[in-house]
Amino acid sequence: MSRLRLTGYAVAQFFLSIAMLVLAALWVVGGVLVVVWVGLALLAGTLAATRAIANAHRTMAARTLGQPVPVPYRPLPDGSFFDKARVVLADPMTWRDLAWLFVAPAVGLVVSLLVIVLMLGVVTGFIWWFATPPLMTARAYFDRFFLAYSRTERLEQRVQVLTESRADVVDHSAAELRRLERDLHDGAQARLVALSMSLGMADAAFEEDPDKARQLVQDARSTTAAAIGDLRSVVRGIHPPVLADRGLAGAVAALALDMAIPVQVDVRLHGRPPAPVEACVYFGVAECLANIGKHAGAHNAWITIGHEGGLLRTVVGDDGRGGADPGSGTGMLGVMRRLAAFDGTMSVSSPAGGPTLVTLEVPCTLQATVDSGSSSPRTTPSSGPA
Repeated sequence: MSRLRLTGYAVAQFFLSIAMLVLAALWVVGGVLVVVWVGLALLAGTLAATRAIANAHRTMAARTLGQPVPVPYRPLPDGSFFDKARVVLADPMTWRDLAWLFVAPAVGLVVSLLVIVLMLGVVTGFIWWFATPPLMTARAYFDRFFLAYSRTERLEQRVQVLTESRADVVDHSAAELRRLERDLHDGAQARLVALSMSLGMADAAFEEDPDKARQLVQDARSTTAAAIGDLRSVVRGIHPPVLADRGLAGAVAALALDMAIPVQVDVRLHGRPPAPVEACVYFGVAECLANIGKHAGAHNAWITIGHEGGLLRTVVGDDGRGGADPGSGTGMLGVMRRLAAFDGTMSVSSPAGGPTLVTLEVPCTLQATVDSGSSSPRTTPSSGPA
């Protein structure tokens, strides 16, 4: 980075350090007045200003170091002021910001003044040329120490996330097993019991009433066909045959063809994801399309699937009414739990009036395949009505 830009950062940090001194005083005053409403309002405004200045320093530190310094704050809920306050108070970064606010102004003033003074002097200009990069780099490391989590802290957070996602996956798996048991008990098992009874009665009536026995055998054949259909439905819920036969591209295209509206499918994969990831994304797309059909009031929908940088990215969109809330039903929560098992994420953008975009991202490595039909780029429209 150029020395002039670094000097510009030093000038900015000089004035920001003065603002930080004012904010530190406001934190103290707000803490004293917290027993009354004016104290809460003062602290809320001071918090917003502190985070804004901290984010500015994160940006400067990231550009100076050539490394990302992400904004690590926990997202605020949509609830009341006190709901948001609880999240802010429970966020460790709030307290790290506060510690940084009381320590950084002294460091910022010293480093900034040193860089500015060295630049303004005729004789010291030589020193400024060589001293500015290490001084500003040291300042950037100082800011990053307070304003970003350390590697150990990130690992601890990752362990916590994995622990929570594992618990969700265990609960989801238990629910799936109960569902399969219920489907088998109420569907195929009941039909097989009826089949056994029909065959038993047919055997008993075979000599005395052949016509009745023949009718019972025909009923048994119908029951057998129904039991096979139930078993196929259960198997399809575990791992759809079309997914195993045609891959993710073909399976998603088949889902699109079942929709009552046109669905444009654009799949660009040069290989197949691992089978569990394929199933996870397939069921996620199926849930999104089901929601479009039930709630969106859309005229068109589209699906794009691609893989880049080790990330399988799927976007399901529609031109419906918007306003989708992923937390309002169990279906999308189940999709999020499935994705979490593979370190994946789901994000939803659905402003009022649309469009709605649901993005599913799963880190994975594509596997080479000889089936070019499931791995080559393809764009497929559904056969929905125009």
